[in-house]
Amino acid sequence: MARRRFFVPEISGGQSTISGDEAHHLTRVLRVEAGQKYEISDGQRVFLAEVAAARRNLVQFSVLEPIAVETPLVDFVLCIALIKFDRLELLIEKATELGVSSLVFFSAARSEKGLDRAAPNRLQRWRRIAREASEQSRRATLPRIEAPVPFEHVIKTAGRCRLVLDEAATGPPLLGALPSDPMRGDRVALLIGPEGGWTDGERAAVQETGWTSVSLGDTILRTETAALASLSVICAAWLVNASN
Repeated sequence: MARRRFFVPEISGGQSTISGDEAHHLTRVLRVEAGQKYEISDGQRVFLAEVAAARRNLVQFSVLEPIAVETPLVDFVLCIALIKFDRLELLIEKATELGVSSLVFFSAARSEKGLDRAAPNRLQRWRRIAREASEQSRRATLPRIEAPVPFEHVIKTAGRCRLVLDEAATGPPLLGALPSDPMRGDRVALLIGPEGGWTDGERAAVQETGWTSVSLGDTILRTETAALASLSVICAAWLVNASN
């Protein structure tokens, strides 16, 4: 059985600590005790560590040895228009489990008003959701989650493959637009609009900056459904190539 993995603020001198509410969760809910062994990550490296002390609001780890970590299959950048926060939080959790490396939020012309102003106050909560999902799925790194940026910045996102989902797309199905020779660690940028769809001006801007419009089929999907379906398809395509 795989050991639990926890994310820590830093690892210095072969030691690390988790404090506050997170430590309380470890000791009172997960029953972490001194002498037990777990994996810990500082967001870049992963180590096998032993619990040196476990108190109500402080858990101390002593590093035993490094653990090798493979490069992720895909360097996912998910650029997504803001949606209602309850659904967005579900998306953050599941996209993290699917391996997304960065979540870039923006407000589109047809996004619900006010979400962009309220979003910065939710960042701490969203990052906590992503951290918990990262621990559950045994990721080595945490996804980057920042405050929303202007649409004009989003469309400049780089990637070997840059795909925009559009309910009016005349382009190929998503799977047919993926590279025929996917390589581990490739950056794939995925751009998904709001519930109200793209405006003609946004479509023109996306086209001018070189994104490829793709489709997920005949039905109209909610933003979070489209995002998770797309990530799953892309993961599968890279996984098949990696296993060959």
